[in-house]
Amino acid sequence: MTAEETGARVQRALDRLTDDTAREAGEELVRALLALHGDGLDRLVRALPQGALGRALDDPAVAGLLTLHDLHPEPVGTRIGRALDATGAGRVERTGFDPATGTLTLRREGRGCGARPEDVENALACHAPEVTAVVWEREESERPLLQIGSRPPAEAR
Repeated sequence: MTAEETGARVQRALDRLTDDTAREAGEELVRALLALHGDGLDRLVRALPQGALGRALDDPAVAGLLTLHDLHPEPVGTRIGRALDATGAGRVERTGFDPATGTLTLRREGRGCGARPEDVENALACHAPEVTAVVWEREESERPLLQIGSRPPAEAR
């Protein structure tokens, strides 16, 4: 289950609590459990030897948890790179990030297949939730693809 799915599941459960008192109790329960999990995760991360988290940081669930509890050891720029690597978006160039607005600007290099924009945005949500908007730039030299059909549409003799 992804972080987004878990968040949606918790929200659906809270939405079923129609009474204001029950809703407040449900939200307090969620906050208490998050605080407990965050405290335990903080102690675990501090107990690990330097660099032991390396490979685990590629996992979107681990990265999301560490980021949620402000325990991720890497700066946002590195986490953006991890998100792009996770999607196989190797042909995507980062051209800018505005931390004030959370806007990340990307440009696809070359042509052909690559990660879908929604895949990139989902990976960014786990690894770098500071990114709140993605703007895709087009290369100025980009020309439309030439479409070649398999044969003429009508009899051509």
